[in-house]
Amino acid sequence: MIYINLQLQFLTIMSKDKKQTSAPGSSNPLFGKENYMWMLIGLGVLALGFFLMAGGKSSDPKVFNDADVYSTTRITIAPMLIIAGFIIEIFAIMKKSKTN
Repeated sequence: MIYINLQLQFLTIMSKDKKQTSAPGSSNPLFGKENYMWMLIGLGVLALGFFLMAGGKSSDPKVFNDADVYSTTRITIAPMLIIAGFIIEIFAIMKKSKTN
């Protein structure tokens, strides 16, 4: 008798859980529009950082130009932009959407 009562209680709890879940046809998107906007901004900052770090081609391959290789843009600004881009990407992934 107790066994049947426990089974009925379990089945009623399970049926309540099934009612609370959403229908299979209606799924909530993982990210909202604002999240995708932040992801694109982060990708733009990353691309800019990598572009600044790449630099240009030397006119004479036998000559080593210290000013071009060790410039402030390549050594300081570009890596900071890349790190900022990754931080923006992490923020875009972790940010809760307003629709949820």
